[in-house]
Amino acid sequence: MGCCLSAVSLWKIAILMGLERIARDHRLLAVPAGFDLLPVLPEHCKELVAMPPRHLYPFDRMLIAQARAVLTRDRAIIAYGAAGADVVTFDG
Repeated sequence: MGCCLSAVSLWKIAILMGLERIARDHRLLAVPAGFDLLPVLPEHCKELVAMPPRHLYPFDRMLIAQARAVLTRDRAIIAYGAAGADVVTFDG
Protein backbone atom coordinates (compact mmCIF):
# COMPACT_ATOMS: atom_id res chain seq x y z
CA MET A 1 0.00 0.00 0.00
CA GLY A 2 1.40 3.38 -1.02
CA CYS A 3 -0.01 6.79 -0.12
CA CYS A 4 -3.61 6.69 0.99
CA LEU A 5 -6.46 9.12 1.42
CA SER A 6 -9.14 8.00 3.83
CA ALA A 7 -12.74 7.98 2.67
CA VAL A 8 -13.44 9.48 6.11
CA SER A 9 -11.58 12.65 5.09
CA LEU A 10 -13.69 12.99 1.96
CA TRP A 11 -16.85 12.38 3.98
CA LYS A 12 -15.90 15.13 6.44
CA ILE A 13 -15.08 17.56 3.61
CA ALA A 14 -18.47 16.84 1.99
CA ILE A 15 -20.29 17.53 5.26
CA LEU A 16 -18.38 20.79 5.75
CA MET A 17 -19.30 21.82 2.20
CA GLY A 18 -22.96 21.01 2.86
CA LEU A 19 -22.87 23.12 6.02
CA GLU A 20 -21.19 25.92 4.03
CA ARG A 21 -18.23 25.93 6.41
CA ILE A 22 -15.87 25.50 3.45
CA ALA A 23 -16.24 26.37 -0.24
CA ARG A 24 -18.09 23.93 -2.47
CA ASP A 25 -15.08 23.04 -4.54
CA HIS A 26 -15.59 19.49 -5.79
CA ARG A 27 -11.87 19.20 -6.51
CA LEU A 28 -11.51 18.74 -2.76
CA LEU A 29 -13.42 15.47 -3.11
CA ALA A 30 -11.09 13.99 -5.72
CA VAL A 31 -8.51 11.36 -4.86
CA PRO A 32 -5.17 12.82 -5.97
CA ALA A 33 -3.11 10.97 -8.56
CA GLY A 34 -0.81 8.47 -6.92
CA PHE A 35 -3.08 7.98 -3.90
CA ASP A 36 -5.27 5.00 -3.06
CA LEU A 37 -8.66 5.48 -1.43
CA LEU A 38 -8.72 3.88 2.01
CA PRO A 39 -12.24 2.66 2.85
CA VAL A 40 -13.53 2.08 6.37
CA LEU A 41 -12.90 -1.61 7.03
CA PRO A 42 -14.00 -3.92 9.86
CA GLU A 43 -10.46 -3.91 11.33
CA HIS A 44 -10.62 -0.11 11.56
CA CYS A 45 -13.87 -0.38 13.50
CA LYS A 46 -12.31 -2.97 15.84
CA GLU A 47 -9.38 -0.59 16.42
CA LEU A 48 -11.88 2.21 17.13
CA VAL A 49 -13.54 0.17 19.88
CA ALA A 50 -10.17 -0.38 21.58
CA MET A 51 -9.18 3.30 21.58
CA PRO A 52 -9.25 5.42 24.73
CA PRO A 53 -11.77 8.31 24.66
CA ARG A 54 -9.21 11.07 24.08
CA HIS A 55 -10.89 12.46 20.96
CA LEU A 56 -14.63 12.98 20.89
CA TYR A 57 -15.06 13.85 17.20
CA PRO A 58 -16.09 10.69 15.32
CA PHE A 59 -14.14 11.56 12.16
CA ASP A 60 -10.93 12.18 14.09
CA ARG A 61 -11.37 8.96 16.03
CA MET A 62 -11.81 6.92 12.86
CA LEU A 63 -8.79 8.56 11.20
CA ILE A 64 -6.68 7.64 14.23
CA ALA A 65 -8.08 4.10 14.24
CA GLN A 66 -7.27 3.73 10.54
CA ALA A 67 -3.76 5.02 11.06
CA ARG A 68 -3.15 2.61 13.92
CA ALA A 69 -4.48 -0.31 11.88
CA VAL A 70 -2.69 0.58 8.64
CA LEU A 71 0.70 1.93 9.69
CA THR A 72 2.02 -1.28 11.19
CA ARG A 73 1.17 -4.83 12.00
CA ASP A 74 4.25 -5.21 14.25
CA ARG A 75 2.85 -6.18 17.64
CA ALA A 76 5.81 -4.62 19.49
CA ILE A 77 5.05 -1.24 17.91
CA ILE A 78 1.31 -1.59 18.44
CA ALA A 79 1.96 -2.28 22.14
CA TYR A 80 3.20 1.28 22.59
CA GLY A 81 -0.32 2.53 21.91
CA ALA A 82 -1.75 0.05 24.37
CA ALA A 83 0.76 1.32 26.96
CA GLY A 84 -0.64 4.84 26.64
CA ALA A 85 1.86 6.45 24.27
CA ASP A 86 0.57 9.67 22.75
CA VAL A 87 0.32 10.45 19.05
CA VAL A 88 3.03 12.89 18.00
CA THR A 89 2.14 15.64 15.54
CA PHE A 90 4.55 17.62 13.44
CA ASP A 91 4.09 21.23 12.39
CA GLY A 92 5.35 21.39 8.82
